[in-house]
Amino acid sequence: MIEAQALSYVTGVLGATHVEIEHHLEMGRKLLAAGQLAEALSHYHSAVEGDSKNYLTYYKRAAVFLAMGKSKSALPDLTKAIQLKPDFLAARLQRGNILLKQGNTQEAMEDFEAVLQRSPDHEEAQDQLMRANELEELQEEAHAAYHQGDYSATISVLERVIEISPWDPESRELRAECYIRMGDPQKAIQDLTPTTRLRNDNRAAYLKLSMLHYSQGEHHESLNHIRECLKLDQDDKDCFSQYKQVKKLSKQLDTAEELIHMERYQEAIDKYESVMKTEPNVLYYTNLAKERISSNLPIRPLCQHIIPLSHVCSEAHQRDPRNANVLRDRAEAYILNQEYEKAVEDYQEAREFDDTHEIREGLERAQKMLKISRKRDYYKILGVSRSANKQEIIKAYRKLAQQWHPDNFQSETEKKEAEKKFIDIASAKEVLTDPEMRQKFDAGEDPLDPENQQGGGGGGGSAWPFHFDPFQSGGSFHFKFHQN
Repeated sequence: MIEAQALSYVTGVLGATHVEIEHHLEMGRKLLAAGQLAEALSHYHSAVEGDSKNYLTYYKRAAVFLAMGKSKSALPDLTKAIQLKPDFLAARLQRGNILLKQGNTQEAMEDFEAVLQRSPDHEEAQDQLMRANELEELQEEAHAAYHQGDYSATISVLERVIEISPWDPESRELRAECYIRMGDPQKAIQDLTPTTRLRNDNRAAYLKLSMLHYSQGEHHESLNHIRECLKLDQDDKDCFSQYKQVKKLSKQLDTAEELIHMERYQEAIDKYESVMKTEPNVLYYTNLAKERISSNLPIRPLCQHIIPLSHVCSEAHQRDPRNANVLRDRAEAYILNQEYEKAVEDYQEAREFDDTHEIREGLERAQKMLKISRKRDYYKILGVSRSANKQEIIKAYRKLAQQWHPDNFQSETEKKEAEKKFIDIASAKEVLTDPEMRQKFDAGEDPLDPENQQGGGGGGGSAWPFHFDPFQSGGSFHFKFHQN
């Protein structure tokens, strides 16, 4: 009796009481069922801290980790649950499933066999043990084919390997190596990218990804990956050497693009000559620089990025008037400059020379945008460019909302006009700060136009986008700006 009282006292002082632990477990269960995973995890953390000897708390916390897609975090909890209760078959099976997906066949087999020792008729354990045996054989087959230089066969076998063990970085890295040797760097990139998350401190993958993107002319992506490598270890010599090379080249290319935008062509040509000296071994950069230098003027693809539209695309068109690509690029430049009628004309002319799906699609989009521009153009309402970011859009919105708030006007006529402008400003902000609605608008569809919505609502120049009109509601309306 005295020992029980002492234990109760220690639990109350150093840990949580039994009632508190049960509360955390119950709250965790309810929140997990409701899909509130972060909140459920917090309660299970408290339950584990309150009672570190309860195998169920570890198992339930592992379930939350798995629901959150964090299998690595779930493994230690499942292992702890098994240590506390070796005959806990559910934890054994769950751990075996994770280990199998990670490609750890031997450890997975041990868990499935442990389940079958206590429950010989357990169907899932039987099936998973068969899959583990199959995986082990396939892994050996893939490595044998690779060492024989049969990369196509290796890839074929690895497709099934990765199907069984999608969280195994080694299989993806091996398949990426096969794609590289077969001259398909893009597929290698697709395989290597997830390995940066599947393997801790995977600097080798970041370095290889950087080199692959670099070889494809994707210098910004290359720079991003090599920076991730240096975040893991700033003293990594291989990554630092790659970083210096990519950063130098990327800066030269970006500067050349800026000079072209500023129509400082001779300086841009000089910069491209520097690019050729910096990277003479990668064909993409050499060809790019030669193309710019030989033409002495940027024809394509640069003309579509010049805002406002200069004479460059027009001169390119004069040199090659039947070139549908030049016409398409000039049309895109007109769209960026919000000159939709000219864009439609160029797309129509381009279609005469090359009636491709891309050009037909571009013409349809330009026609939609022309139609919308004759109604409401949200970019023009806020006075921002089509490339404006969210911060610039919000800044423009706040300035105009302050200027056109109806409270700033005295006469009823002025107030009515201000209300209309204020609603248009708010509509523009709603559309352009919502990625999905902005994408629709950029594709030629007004997401607030009742014609584009089932059941009506929104748009029309007079509807309030937030489902109420503050100017028609009772009482006075005070407009406030929020900083976030």
